[in-house]
Amino acid sequence: MGVVMVRLEGVTKRFVLRHTRSMKEALVWLFTGRKGDLSATFNALDGVDLEISKGETVALLGFNGSGKSTTLKLMSGVMRPDSGTVGVRGKIAGLIEVGAGFHHDLPGRDNVYLNGAILGMTKEEIDARFDDIVAFSEIGEFIDTEVKFYSSGMYLRLAFAVAVHTDPDVFLVDEILAVGDEPFQRKCIGRIKELVARGKTLVVVSHDLGLVSEICERGIVMEKGRKVFDGTCTDAVAYLRGAR
Repeated sequence: MGVVMVRLEGVTKRFVLRHTRSMKEALVWLFTGRKGDLSATFNALDGVDLEISKGETVALLGFNGSGKSTTLKLMSGVMRPDSGTVGVRGKIAGLIEVGAGFHHDLPGRDNVYLNGAILGMTKEEIDARFDDIVAFSEIGEFIDTEVKFYSSGMYLRLAFAVAVHTDPDVFLVDEILAVGDEPFQRKCIGRIKELVARGKTLVVVSHDLGLVSEICERGIVMEKGRKVFDGTCTDAVAYLRGAR
């Protein structure tokens, strides 16, 4: 298996779902002193065990609500598990949400430094890679425009450019490639393949089964917060299609 880069052991993550009630219902509950049923707990992950080794390209697959995006957020450190452990070796970076780590009132230039710092880069490293980041993003003249005026596609370009130039050991991607236009998507996929060729570890969440089949060798299918299949990406895609 080689060096383990990501390990989840007995990981559980719960969310509290708040129920929307009418004003009349809320008043009745208030004056009768009833409590307890205004929220419910949802198990996004339920005792998940998972290991990903150095250089692996892994697709997390499943229908909406299966737990795959939650798994990715736990790997990235955006969330913490309610129980179990999550361990990641080396530098981790990626695209979890469009615009995450950006300050809307700052221009693109400042956000490159802000996002780069969040992803673990020093100012000197960002200085050295700044021109390459801007060139890859194709933002050009808009680099000094406040990002609150950017389209979602422009967010994607700049966020992806910063992330790939951090030279991460583990690269995470969650559905975000669907935001960009096709030429930029192909450019991103090309850069991802370069990272993989250099032995980096890749974890992708996507509903685009053609895309994940192109860039991933291993596929893990999630269902209702549990891992239900783990094998080649081709077999995982076939499993998921059979479950429709």
